[in-house]
Amino acid sequence: MSFFPKISFQHEVEEYLTKVFKNNELIAALGTQEAESKYKSLLSHLSHPPGFTTVRVNTHLASVKHVKKLLFEEIKKQFKGLCVPVLEHPKLQDILLIPVIGPRRDLKKHASEVIVGAHFMKAGDLVSVYSDIEGKCKRGAKEFEGVKVFLGNGISALSRSEIFSSSGPLNGMGIRMTEPVYLSPSFDSVLPSLLFLQNLPSVVVSHILNPQPGERILDMCAAPGGKTTHLATLMHDQGEVIAMDKIANKVKKIKQNAELLQLNCVKAFCYDGTRALSVEKREDEQEGPPFLPESFDRILLDAPCSGMGQRPNMAYSSTLKEVTSYQPLQRKLFAVAVKLLKPGGVLVYSTCTITLSENEEQVAWALKTFPCLQLQPQEPHIGGEGMRGAGLSLDQLKLLQRFDPSAATLQGMDINSLQDSREDDLISLANKDCIGFFIAKFIKSNSE
Repeated sequence: MSFFPKISFQHEVEEYLTKVFKNNELIAALGTQEAESKYKSLLSHLSHPPGFTTVRVNTHLASVKHVKKLLFEEIKKQFKGLCVPVLEHPKLQDILLIPVIGPRRDLKKHASEVIVGAHFMKAGDLVSVYSDIEGKCKRGAKEFEGVKVFLGNGISALSRSEIFSSSGPLNGMGIRMTEPVYLSPSFDSVLPSLLFLQNLPSVVVSHILNPQPGERILDMCAAPGGKTTHLATLMHDQGEVIAMDKIANKVKKIKQNAELLQLNCVKAFCYDGTRALSVEKREDEQEGPPFLPESFDRILLDAPCSGMGQRPNMAYSSTLKEVTSYQPLQRKLFAVAVKLLKPGGVLVYSTCTITLSENEEQVAWALKTFPCLQLQPQEPHIGGEGMRGAGLSLDQLKLLQRFDPSAATLQGMDINSLQDSREDDLISLANKDCIGFFIAKFIKSNSE
């Protein structure tokens, strides 16, 4: 059941997406009515949070059983004694799932609105928090009549004058939420070396790459390091995980995460992945990029993308030009990845978006451009198959994995319904009610 309005796009982007999700292949298979219904459902789901918070256990330092017990006690404290289950996923043995409670419809709204901030608002005041989903509220405005969505109530940690002070950038807590519409635990400083907050499909990716101890792995677009550190953990910190990102602050974050999780096999470099291939052997024997062809056993290309699968997102501000700019960049990175991969090596390509051009169309292009690549089955395969519209065969689509939030029924969860639900049913819901995501797995059969 929908609580927030469906995600809003710029008009040209909405027209583009409508054509994507009503393409001829899809309509021929599903019919116009079902294709339309799935698309509307997807737009509604994107504006709502996923039904579960997913955390990955750092099994390098602790067992899942031990961390589950600690986390259960922490959630009881945060939720003031409410007994919210912490679930283990049967196919992903290193993740824990916590149901998100809500939406809560009985919350009363208060006079002071933090989207504007009443002129008399001071620290300690009870305020209602709204999202300006069209981005039209002016800084310091006293009134706002635009489209806004109620997110819950909280207590202001700052006065209005402090919020709109020009003396320097704000940091720290502005509002301490006491009655959010959706209730989910805070992970701020909670078991920081034992837990990593990560969306479910992002955890699946590393398992599909399946790195082995002693191998040399490349994570081409690695920041902030969630998948990088997961790969290192799956390898039991034995081997080498090379992580690259072209933004220095993001590379710093990768290093911080690896240090926090006590993983020593991660080596992070500030480098543009499109330039990571060396045409000739270097004499300095430097361990960082660029690299010689066929240098890696396995490569993860979690590519920069339009990010339309992220949730919750009530308004997507990118233009059509921005949305369509990612495909050429992804292909440049992909071409480098193929050359850097050893014969017999595995390449996993993933995105957190919903378009055909960045997902299934890229697979079709890759198979045509690189005859040495073959699509492979994925394990675990808990998402749906690929989407029609890129000219791939049904057998090829079944080898792909697309996490489509519209496959789940949009429903609220309260404590009573949780107590009445079977654990298997909750796990099944978690597999569907997550972010939009796409995964393809290839093997390189021989040298190019």
